[in-house]
Amino acid sequence: MSDPWQECMDFCLDVTKRAGKMIREALQKDIAVMQKSSPVDLVTETDQKVEQLIISSLRERYPTHSFIGEESVAAGAPSVLTDDPTWIIDPIDGTTNFVHRFPFVSVSIGFAVKKEVGLDVCKSCVYSPPLPRCDFLIIIDINPIVAL
Repeated sequence: MSDPWQECMDFCLDVTKRAGKMIREALQKDIAVMQKSSPVDLVTETDQKVEQLIISSLRERYPTHSFIGEESVAAGAPSVLTDDPTWIIDPIDGTTNFVHRFPFVSVSIGFAVKKEVGLDVCKSCVYSPPLPRCDFLIIIDINPIVAL
């Protein structure tokens, strides 16, 4: 029998790698910037696309789970943390850096069950041409909350 937490973490790492690649590629293109709640609260098309990639990938694998995405919430989606398994997503943590092409951003994904975070994955993407360097910070507090 496989470990559901390990399976969850492995899949999440794969998703963050794909998201990081999307961000690195977007740094090479024009960046369309919009404001959310104030002039310093920014969102880009890349934020939205990365969040869509993350949510669609996770939803395909875990169709019964809930999602709270920073950009979805800013667009009016509910931000309610329930006892259900819930993914919490910041697609580009460091949007201001991204907008100014400072390549110090990360993809942050948390996973909570019964309102307790059981998995945090942060993929930090530091772009230094010609080779990108990406590091992972994985914080896992494996309390046997419930099986996935």
